[in-house]
Amino acid sequence: MSYDANQRSPYGQQPHQPPFSQPAYGQPHPAARPGVPPQPGADPYAPPQAADPYAPPQAADPYAPPQPYGRPPGESMPPADPYAPPQPYASPSQFSQQPPQLSPRKKPKWPWILGGIILAGVLGCAGLFAFVLGGTGAALNQLDGNSKGKNAAEGKMNAPIADGTFEFTVTGMKCGVAEVGDDVLNQQAQGQYCLIDVSVKNVGKSAAMFTDISQTAFDAGGNQYSADSGAGVYANKDSSTFLQQINPGNTVKGRLVFDVPPAAKLTSIVLHESMFSAGVKIPLS
Repeated sequence: MSYDANQRSPYGQQPHQPPFSQPAYGQPHPAARPGVPPQPGADPYAPPQAADPYAPPQAADPYAPPQPYGRPPGESMPPADPYAPPQPYASPSQFSQQPPQLSPRKKPKWPWILGGIILAGVLGCAGLFAFVLGGTGAALNQLDGNSKGKNAAEGKMNAPIADGTFEFTVTGMKCGVAEVGDDVLNQQAQGQYCLIDVSVKNVGKSAAMFTDISQTAFDAGGNQYSADSGAGVYANKDSSTFLQQINPGNTVKGRLVFDVPPAAKLTSIVLHESMFSAGVKIPLS
C-alpha cells in the first residue's frame, strides 16, 4: 500500500503525516536537542511548545533515580576511571563548616571561698593564742609577784591584818627545833625548824579553808622558804588549824613550820588567803 501525500482524510481531517522524515546526511534533526533523544510518537516538525506559566507544578517521580548534584536531569555521571590514582582525604581546613566554638570554662569559686575560711580560722587561732599567751603571761607574773611578797600589804607582829576573807595575827616565832611530834610519831628537820604561831579568823560571809601551801617566809639574804606541810601535821597535833573549814566569825590557831638551814634567820613571813591573793607581809624581828 502506497502513501499519497495529497490524500485527505474523511470528515475534513488533515491527511496523515509521515511519522518522521530522515534529515539530510550530516544535518541535525529539526526537533532534536543536544543530549536529549527524540520522544517516540512526537511530531518532529511541530514547533516547540512554550511552557504554560499557569500550569500546576508537576510532582516529582518518587521512583526516579536520584540525579547528581549540580547536573541537569537526564545527564548521567561520567564513568569513573579505574586507573586513576586515589584521591587524598580532605583536610579539616577544606571543610566550609567550622566546628562550634566552645565558650571558655569558668573557674570554680569554691577554692577561693575555702581558702578564705581557712585563712580566717588561722588568723583567729593566732589571735586567740596570742591573747591566751598574753593573759597567761600576765597571770604568771602576778602569781610570781604574790608569792615573793611584792604585792603584799605591810603588817606587824601581834596586829591583825586581813587578806581576802582571812584576818591574820602573828604572835611569835621559835627556831632551832630539830624535830616535831612526840616520842612515837615525829619528823626530823633537814636543818632546823622555825615554828611561827598564827591565828586565822574568817571575816567573810561563807566558810573557807586555810592551808599552808601558799604561805612563805624570807631570810635576811632574800631567800624564800615554803612551809613544810608534813612537819606541820606533827607540830599541830593538838590543835585544829589547817585543812579544815573555818566558818564566818570563827578563829583557829596553829603553827606554820619552815625547814631552814641552821645558820638562816627568818626576817619576814607572807600570808595569803590563796595563791591568787596579794597577801600580807609581817616582819618577824
